[in-house]
Amino acid sequence: MTTQQTAAATGIGKNRVKKQERRRLIKKNSFLYLMFSIPFFYFVIFHYIPMFGIIIAFKDYNVFDGIGGSEWIGLGYFKEFLSDPYFYKLVRNTLAIGIYQILFVFPAPIILALLLNELRNGLFKRFVQTVSYLPHFLSTVVICGILVNFLSHDGMINQFLQFFGMERIQFLMIPEWFRTIYISSDIWQGIGWGSIVYLAALTNIDPQLYEAATVDGANRWKRALHITLPGIAPTIIIMLLFSIGGIMSVSFEKVLLLSNGSNFETSDIIATYVYRRGLVSSDFSYATAVGLFNSLIALFFLTIGNKFSKKVSETSLW
Repeated sequence: MTTQQTAAATGIGKNRVKKQERRRLIKKNSFLYLMFSIPFFYFVIFHYIPMFGIIIAFKDYNVFDGIGGSEWIGLGYFKEFLSDPYFYKLVRNTLAIGIYQILFVFPAPIILALLLNELRNGLFKRFVQTVSYLPHFLSTVVICGILVNFLSHDGMINQFLQFFGMERIQFLMIPEWFRTIYISSDIWQGIGWGSIVYLAALTNIDPQLYEAATVDGANRWKRALHITLPGIAPTIIIMLLFSIGGIMSVSFEKVLLLSNGSNFETSDIIATYVYRRGLVSSDFSYATAVGLFNSLIALFFLTIGNKFSKKVSETSLW
């Protein structure tokens, strides 16, 4: 057998071993692959395949002609939206709520995780975690129903105000109160569930660092500032980038259920506008163009945030 034949046989043998090893690993982790297949097919079916429909944003879509048979109009609907009298208000309201979410909703789970990490009473810690997790499992409809009942003219909050001699407030009728109500409910609903990620990150911090800091005389505040926060900083940065990417993804359901004619000035966002034009008025092409425009703005913010994160730290999405 020549040298070339020996090398070829050796290569074939290595490939056969690699294939057998790959099959063995797949068989060994088959249950994990099965679990992974559920979210994989979910995103493929409900997120990636529907992307083909984005093309109607550039066409004068007609249901009877179909996507292929509809007339191509290019950027016509995008130009129409930019000149729409609602444009400024929609972008302003959506951006305002998105920025408030980053400023107030995003830090809340981090603070809760840090506080829970300092608790030494295990029973009380589990009780706080359970109570803080519960609102996450309530549907948006239930959350909004609770808010409407509590904030109504005869609701619990107004009864408290009257008890202390203050005037009742029509919270959901005043535009200036809408963002406060929305952000406060978001904090209440997501603070416990969001803290799980940071609590998991805290478990990766070496306990010996705390012991060494304690020996050096560092109090709890200094240990949290110089050990805990730097230890979970990569997780915080990644979650912050996700939040920046979703800055335009304001909860459509909550806004729709809490908005009314009185607070429309601050509650009307791009998502509700897409709903009115797309589903109510059946203007599918225009609504798709507006939705795509919304996604492009979010992509812009995510790209800027990722570049900034890459410059100031070693953590980034890409």
